[in-house]
Amino acid sequence: MTKRVLNVVTNVGHYDDPSHATGLWLSELTHAWHVFEEHGYEQTLVSPAGGAVPLEPRALKFPNYDKTAKAWHTDPGKMALLANTASPDRIDSAEYDAIYFTGGHAVMYDFPDSEGLQRVTREIYERGGVVSSVCHGYCGLLNTRLSDGSHLIAGRRMTGFAWTEEVLARVDKLVPYNAEEEAKRRGALYEKAVLPFVPYVVTDGTLVTGQNPGSAKATAKKVVETIAGKPSEERG
Repeated sequence: MTKRVLNVVTNVGHYDDPSHATGLWLSELTHAWHVFEEHGYEQTLVSPAGGAVPLEPRALKFPNYDKTAKAWHTDPGKMALLANTASPDRIDSAEYDAIYFTGGHAVMYDFPDSEGLQRVTREIYERGGVVSSVCHGYCGLLNTRLSDGSHLIAGRRMTGFAWTEEVLARVDKLVPYNAEEEAKRRGALYEKAVLPFVPYVVTDGTLVTGQNPGSAKATAKKVVETIAGKPSEERG
């Protein structure tokens, strides 16, 4: 049976300060999409509000604008997918084996409080499906609670874009909150690589998380492994 993955993207195009543009970090979608595509997975794009997805300008420049990102950005068919994403209320979680939250600073605004995304995530997770994120995508997991009222990430090993990386990226004064600290406040057992910006993935059962943009491909590969019934408890 063909496996299906739900890729979550943002609808937000700027920080609190409208003069600072942001959006989907394209390679975090394309790297994972390519891995899932190689394994024959069917894929769907969903966003908190449905509809159009803006792109993070910095992700369209060297070195982030790599082969897969450029191929997507120059493909009218692929860009059309980002112009008309599904809204959560159109998603039947029973049809998906995994959900994958992409990043970009924009997701800090519209991922956390999307009740639709929380519903889909909870249902996939409680059915034994894979819940995954990369970079700021873990903001979509911050407020997701299970049926018993507990936070999905409470007591779970995970990672995501580190505060150190926010500072080094010079956006620590722009972001609306410290995502790393918010995850810890909800009981997550947050981990990060020794060095910033290097690929790092943490797998805890069916929860798979990657730390930064460079971790997208490795995160997707771990998702594939987990779906195949070979969950890894390795770090790195």
